[in-house]
Amino acid sequence: MMNDVVIEPMTEELMLWRCLHNGPLTRDSIDQWPCEGTMPWESYRKRNLPLLMKLTRIYGSCAILARDGDQIVGFLRFYPKVVYNMEGACGLCLQQDPPAGPVKDFADSDFPDFADIEDKTLVVYCLMTGSPQQNENPYQRKGIGTRMVKFLIEWAKTNGWDGIEADAFEDLPIIYEITGSAGHTFWEKLGFRLVNRHPHPDLMDPSRFVEFIETLEAQAYSAGIPPEKAKDRLVMRLDLR
Repeated sequence: MMNDVVIEPMTEELMLWRCLHNGPLTRDSIDQWPCEGTMPWESYRKRNLPLLMKLTRIYGSCAILARDGDQIVGFLRFYPKVVYNMEGACGLCLQQDPPAGPVKDFADSDFPDFADIEDKTLVVYCLMTGSPQQNENPYQRKGIGTRMVKFLIEWAKTNGWDGIEADAFEDLPIIYEITGSAGHTFWEKLGFRLVNRHPHPDLMDPSRFVEFIETLEAQAYSAGIPPEKAKDRLVMRLDLR
C-alpha cells in the first residue's frame, strides 16, 4: 500500500548517487549497477558520492527519499541555488557528463556556509517516482511526488530557507513519464507560482532529443497547446517567508 511508503530526507546512511531508471534501489543494490550498456557507473560513483556527502554535511540534506521497506522508490533532488549556479555544476545531473552533469572534481569546490548565503533559495532539480523506463510503474501517480514536495517544504522552513524553485512544463504525459519534471499544475496545487517562462535551451536544437521533441509536440497538438509553447521552461516558485 502506498500509505506504507515512508518519506524522509537523505542522510549519510544511504547516498542515492544514481537514479531509479533500472528500478528501485536498496543499500545493498545501489552499487550493483547493470553490466549492459556503456554508462560509466564507476566514474559517476567516484564523482557523485563525495559531492552528495559534502552537500549533506554542509546543508543537512540534498534529497528527499520515498522508501517502501528497504527499497528507495522515489526521490526529489534539490540544491541550494547558489551551488546550482556555481562554475562546474553544469546541469548537476548525476548520471551525465558535463555540460549536463557536474565536472568530476566539483566536490572540491568551496561551497558557502548556510549563514553566508544571501539568496536562501533551494532549486528542485529532479523528481522521480518509481522507474519511468520500466513498463510497470506502480509508484507513479499515487501521490508520492506530492508527499515528497510537502516534506521538502516543511524541511526547508525548519532549516531556514526562504524559497523553493522548480522547473516545470506544460501538463503533458511525456513530461511526467521520462523527464524528472512535472507540469505546472502539479506545482500550482502545492502553492507555487509562475515567476519566469522562456524557451528551454535543451529543446531549441532540432537535432537533439528528436524523438522526445516529436512526442512532446504531438501531445501538445492533441491537447490544444501550441507546439512551441510546449518547449518552454516554466520556473515555479514558493516563498516560505
